[in-house]
Amino acid sequence: MKNSIALICILCVLTFSNAQNSVVIDTIFANDQKTVSLFFPHPIRQGITGSTKYAFSYNRDKEQYFGLLQAIPGEESNLLVVTSNGEVYSYLLRYAQNLDKLNYFITASESIGNEKSGVGHKQKPKNDLASHKTLQDTIKPTDYSKLSSQMLRSPISLNQLKNKKGISIRMIKSFFYEHEVFILFEITNNSHIDFEINTLNLFKVNGNKRRKASYQELPLSPIYQFKMPKVVLKGQSVQFVCVYPKFTLGTNEKLRVKLDELNGARDVVLRLRM
Repeated sequence: MKNSIALICILCVLTFSNAQNSVVIDTIFANDQKTVSLFFPHPIRQGITGSTKYAFSYNRDKEQYFGLLQAIPGEESNLLVVTSNGEVYSYLLRYAQNLDKLNYFITASESIGNEKSGVGHKQKPKNDLASHKTLQDTIKPTDYSKLSSQMLRSPISLNQLKNKKGISIRMIKSFFYEHEVFILFEITNNSHIDFEINTLNLFKVNGNKRRKASYQELPLSPIYQFKMPKVVLKGQSVQFVCVYPKFTLGTNEKLRVKLDELNGARDVVLRLRM
């Protein structure tokens, strides 16, 4: 009898221990018609999906607490997110035509661990560049350069053009490659003054700016630029390629390109769809 009781106690302890150690991975549903928002307890430092059919967008220039998820029909995948404090979050991703939930507020308890935990780990100095490693560290400039060169050699105009005071910007071509989007731009200067480029920014826009409550504007930061000019001489055109993390556009979403002039007011804004 005593042996039976002891065996039952051992089984109960083992069952409880397994339950404590098991991690249940939640599933997040997304589609190409709506944007799913994920809010984390700490700013997002890195995020990546396992399939190109799912796009997770977040601000890579300035750390923010939220990211946006969209998907096109396909097999299920996964999402891995690392926040600024090193916490790691993992979720399954599935495409669904109808979404019951559009906003996910992630709690710290959902973390599956910390990237700094483990045997033999040593705390790195705050000024160690390795401690700020991001997805951009995996860039292969040689591959990007070859693809960008090929893109420049075979342009196919999409006729998406905006002109202001003799300065025009055109999106000529775009294509997806693995987890990135390559976009070929052209800037033409038909004015009598050289055009010095200050910034060229790309935004993903949802809604109408006149209705501020429903308007969303998410900046998309390039991870590679090929032959990006600093100045476009008068009477000349320049083509260049910008590479962005993969993203998709929903039914009511568009892209917004803003070209700012350095020490001037000839700013050009182009709204387009891919």
